[in-house]
Amino acid sequence: MDFGLVLQTDPPASQVISLMKRAERNGFGYGWTFDSAVLWQEPFVIYSQILANTDRLIVGPMVTNPGTRTWEVTASTFATLNDMYGNRTVCGIGRGDSAMRVAGRTPNTLARISESMKVIRSLASGGEADLGGTTIRFPWIGPDARLPVWMAAYGPKALKMAGEEADGFILQLADPYLTESMVKAVRAAATAAGRDPASVKICVAAPAYLTQDDSPAALAHAREQCRWFGGMVGNHVADLVAKYGEHSDLVPEALTEYIKAREGYDYSHHGRADNPDTAFVPDDIVDRFCVIGTAEQHIAKLGELKRLGVDQFALYAMHDARETVIDGYGAKVIPALS
Repeated sequence: MDFGLVLQTDPPASQVISLMKRAERNGFGYGWTFDSAVLWQEPFVIYSQILANTDRLIVGPMVTNPGTRTWEVTASTFATLNDMYGNRTVCGIGRGDSAMRVAGRTPNTLARISESMKVIRSLASGGEADLGGTTIRFPWIGPDARLPVWMAAYGPKALKMAGEEADGFILQLADPYLTESMVKAVRAAATAAGRDPASVKICVAAPAYLTQDDSPAALAHAREQCRWFGGMVGNHVADLVAKYGEHSDLVPEALTEYIKAREGYDYSHHGRADNPDTAFVPDDIVDRFCVIGTAEQHIAKLGELKRLGVDQFALYAMHDARETVIDGYGAKVIPALS
C-alpha cells in the first residue's frame, strides 16, 4: 500500500513544503494538495518547490477541475513539471465543489470531466488533442512524457466513468463497507469497457488522527479534529440526494442518512477543524469515514481497506497534530502495510 499526505496550501508555502519533505522522509510516496484558487494559494507554484526539495515524492491536486483552468494550460503545467523533475506528477480531477462554488459557478458535469481528462492526459503525455476544432500538440514535450489522471467520484454514473476512463479512482472516505461497494462498481465498469480492472489505481483519502491510547477523552478530541470531513463529504452527498432522491437504490442509505440534519455550508471554513457547519456530523460517521485511534487501530482499518483492493491511503492532515501523524505513520503504520 502506498501512502500520501494531503494538505491545504495555506500560507506560508514554506510550511507546506516542509511538511511534504517530512512526509517523504517518513516513507510517504505522494504529496497531494487542495486546489481552490480563491480559498488557498496556487498549488502548482508550490509543487515546483516541493519537487525541487524532494527526491521521489509524486505530487498533484486532490482535486483540480476542468472549469477554473483551460485544459491546455493544465496539461502544459503538468508537462512542464514532469519535464523538470521526471514524471513525478499525477492529475487528480473532479467536479470542483469548492473551487467552482466559491467563484459563483456550478460544479462541472461528468461530460465535461470526461472530455477534459482525455485532453489533459493526451497533451501532457505527448499526444494530440482537439480543442473544439483546433488540433494541438506541445512541440517541446519529451518522448517519455506521461501523466496519469485519477478521478474523484461517489455517485453511480461517476463511478462508472472512473472505471471506464480514469487511470485511478479517488474515494474521499475510509468506510470499508462503502469502499467495498464503490471499488466493485469501478472495477465492474473497467471490465465491461474491456480494461484490466487492476490497472485502475484505487486511492482512499480521509483524515487520520493518531492517539496515544483509546481512552474516551483521546478519541473525543480526535473526532472533533476530524468532524469537518463529514461536512465536506456531505456537500457531495447532498448533490447526490438532489439528483437521485433521498431513498434510491443507486445511492447507499449508509451514505445519505447522516445529512438529514445538514442546514447549510460556509466554504470559508472548508476543510478546517474549526468548521462550525459540521456539528450535524455524528460521532459514528467520523469513526467510519476517518481513521482515528492508536497506531494499531490505524493498521487494522487500513489493512482491511488494503484487502478490499485499495492501493493508496492519502491522509488529510487538517488538524492540530500534523507532525505527529506524519512521524507516527513513518514509525509504525507505513512499515506495517507497505
